[in-house]
Amino acid sequence: MMAAQTPSSALIDCLPQVRGSYESFASLAPTTWFRVGGPAEVLYVPADTEDLSAFLKSKPADIPVTAIGLASNLLVRDGGIPGVTIKLGRAFNTIEVDGFMLRCGGSAVDASVASTARDNAIAGLEFLTGIPGTVGGAVRMNAGAYGRELQDVFVAATALDENGAIHKLSRKDMGFGYRHCAIPENWVFIGAELKGIRGATTTITARIREIRAEREYAQPVQSRTGGSTFANSSEAKAWELIDKAGCRGLMRGGAQVSEKHCNFLVNSGTATASDLEELGEEVRRRVRDFTGIPLTWEIRRVGVADTNDDAPIHRMEAAQ
Repeated sequence: MMAAQTPSSALIDCLPQVRGSYESFASLAPTTWFRVGGPAEVLYVPADTEDLSAFLKSKPADIPVTAIGLASNLLVRDGGIPGVTIKLGRAFNTIEVDGFMLRCGGSAVDASVASTARDNAIAGLEFLTGIPGTVGGAVRMNAGAYGRELQDVFVAATALDENGAIHKLSRKDMGFGYRHCAIPENWVFIGAELKGIRGATTTITARIREIRAEREYAQPVQSRTGGSTFANSSEAKAWELIDKAGCRGLMRGGAQVSEKHCNFLVNSGTATASDLEELGEEVRRRVRDFTGIPLTWEIRRVGVADTNDDAPIHRMEAAQ
């Protein structure tokens, strides 16, 4: 039986029936960590794997699909996301323990995986406490923090391709690189198997507390931000390059380069997605001009822009 659906846009009328839910022009800004961005033309929350597979198999081929997680490392542009935005819900928020293996759903929160590992005396996954996102996103970008990366604990992943076929992916299949995997962008990760080693709960707990304290001290975690903005280069850490180029505190509209950690962009309260993206591009330009090193976006930017904003980039004085 199909779930009740919002009175439709023309796009919903073109989509297959699902057991999950559709919502037209769903507001995304309140759910993103930046608190900016336009709506999803259609937001789809699948009931389960079979529902998602049937949707991908049956939807018209010309309708774009974008999968999102917690939106912690995501910038949704002001014009919103065309087509269908897929957000995995409770059906994919599972963590099962089998020995030193954790079988995690794609929407399981990284910090919850670390806590579950701790509660079962499994070491090696503490670093996930410092990654504000879901397992699906962590697999997609080979997320890392505090000296470890997802690939260090990865065993296998499950993903659906653009036609709804299910694939079990090995480490070799993934083609992991720095903040990268080789799996097509239009595949949706619905789960992963991660493995740790035997550990002492007290030691694991202490390490998790250290990571939380370090993150609180060094990063603007209480601000409206999207995590690390740019990937580190092979030559230097991104924050060092940004600082050398004099970008700490730089502003555009309501967007600011964090004074606390300058590889973070912050919404001071009035920023648009355009402010944040254009500020990021200005930072990239200044770093390239000053150091000769190109910065690569680590934050994922999706959707279409609204280009009506012409506010100048300026630098906030220390007194402010």
